[in-house]
Amino acid sequence: MTYTPDNTKIAFIGLGIMGAPMARNLLKAGYDVTAYTLETEKVEEFVKDGGKGAAGIAEAVKGADVVITMVPASPHVEQVVLHEGGVLENLREGGTLIDMSSITPQTSIEVAEAAKAKGIKALDAPVSGGEAGAIEAVLSIMVGGEQETFDAAKPIFEALGKTIVLCGPAGSGQTVKAANQLIVAVNIQAVAEAVVFLEKSGVDLKAALEVLNGGLAGSTVLTRKKDSILAGNYQPGFKIDLHHKDMGIVTDAARSVGAAVPAGALVAQLVAALRAQGDGGLDHSALVRGVKRLSGENPDAG
Repeated sequence: MTYTPDNTKIAFIGLGIMGAPMARNLLKAGYDVTAYTLETEKVEEFVKDGGKGAAGIAEAVKGADVVITMVPASPHVEQVVLHEGGVLENLREGGTLIDMSSITPQTSIEVAEAAKAKGIKALDAPVSGGEAGAIEAVLSIMVGGEQETFDAAKPIFEALGKTIVLCGPAGSGQTVKAANQLIVAVNIQAVAEAVVFLEKSGVDLKAALEVLNGGLAGSTVLTRKKDSILAGNYQPGFKIDLHHKDMGIVTDAARSVGAAVPAGALVAQLVAALRAQGDGGLDHSALVRGVKRLSGENPDAG
């Protein structure tokens, strides 16, 4: 069976920066969506937008064909999915669990094995694109799991993103997401260093970033982040706290397979330092603030 709006009930767990717009896009696509998250007011807002709300996991999952989880990290997935009263206890046999959180590949493998033991299909399907990509339904979705399960879930993914790829068996989506976060973090750090270098050199920063983005130095990172960097606006689309968590996943996963990630390890330390300096709640483009501090500037000065 293919999960289309006319035959599918979805339980969506986690209405954070990414989860809330994703759940709303499923509503817009015509799916019957029941949402649950710890913050009651976010559930109430979702209900006002035409969705259904639940007071707990069991209530949300009851009667669902598909459960989507979008929570911060591996411990949260374990709590929501594996522990007593969690998804696997309440989802019917034959249902599908799609975890779209960014967690360790090993946790995704454990979830898939536990799901299989209960007759439940599972996909790990982390996303890239940030808050803007979630709102615009243009996320890149990297998926791990069985081909048949992926094919059945494809219409759901198409309501959320534009680039949707099955990357291999369970855990593969998370491995590719870790690589994504490695590339993004190193890219943002390079942009941050260029920005401070340009500013200190007295160059017209707006003009410089425009011409750089038109050449080989151009990137999605620069396209999406340059205006907010120019404005000094670091309202989070993706928090430093979360990128810190993801860089831990990258370095651990790389170590486990014997891959060297020297640039990634350095940026992981810079992200950790920025978080220790109190900037964990800011957008990851706030790496600019860390470079300014290293360059002897106060990032909060006029």
